[in-house]
Amino acid sequence: MSYKTVLVHVDETSRSNFRIKIAAEIAMLDGAHLIGTAVTGVSRFIYQDGNISASDPNLTIHLNFLRERAEKATTNFNKTVSELGLSSYESAIANDEAGGGIGLQARYSDLVVLGQTNRDEPSPSVLPDFPEYIVMNAGRPVLIIPYTSDVTTVAKRPLISWDASRESTRAVTDAIPLLKRADIVQVAIFNSKAQPDAHGEQPGADIALFLARHGVKVEVSVHKTSTDIGNALLSLSHDLDSDMIVMGGYGHSRLREMIMGGVTRTVLESMTVPVFMSH
Repeated sequence: MSYKTVLVHVDETSRSNFRIKIAAEIAMLDGAHLIGTAVTGVSRFIYQDGNISASDPNLTIHLNFLRERAEKATTNFNKTVSELGLSSYESAIANDEAGGGIGLQARYSDLVVLGQTNRDEPSPSVLPDFPEYIVMNAGRPVLIIPYTSDVTTVAKRPLISWDASRESTRAVTDAIPLLKRADIVQVAIFNSKAQPDAHGEQPGADIALFLARHGVKVEVSVHKTSTDIGNALLSLSHDLDSDMIVMGGYGHSRLREMIMGGVTRTVLESMTVPVFMSH
């Protein structure tokens, strides 16, 4: 099991290059093809009549400006990846808003790399709930890169948040190509007595055995907390010097609005290391 196609969202923000380098490193490890996609930021439905220029010349000028901005992002991607020595890559521009454009292309990729929303540096082409939207709708694992930290490694010391749920199972399974290369994988279980049937007599024993059969080096720790599990998880990742958190993404969508679970929301807002998430 390995990733053969890695998709990274590129844009005009200051963190785009950092995302590109992490995505390229993962692609090189697996011999994968890397796709760097920029979006214009305008819904594709505006193009459907095929006659924009005749209906509104001013709109066409603005759309051309958005296209040029996306082209600059892909030019930077191509330059960065070429300098890193990756042999198999391509850039693309989606005439769409980020959720629709990246979400569609994600379905033809094994892994999607995105940036955490930085409300102090809003992107004109990306809505604030973009990471949440992709996690909930793309059907692919998503690696979200924080804007507050320059980690030097990814997935050398990952921390798995394990609660035996479907979402958590999906995230762990999707992350196996990365977990197999880790020096050590920490599995953390919080408040296991709340779900005794899911965890069994020895909480963590089953998931540790499952991962060990994949050649993953595992350590399990069980924690009891009366505080928010999201903050407890972030605190534990700091104490363990983790360089990635693996967890299920919990929530649902209501029209375009993402209604996220409490732990998911806390981690996405306060993360300081990359977060690997599947729904």
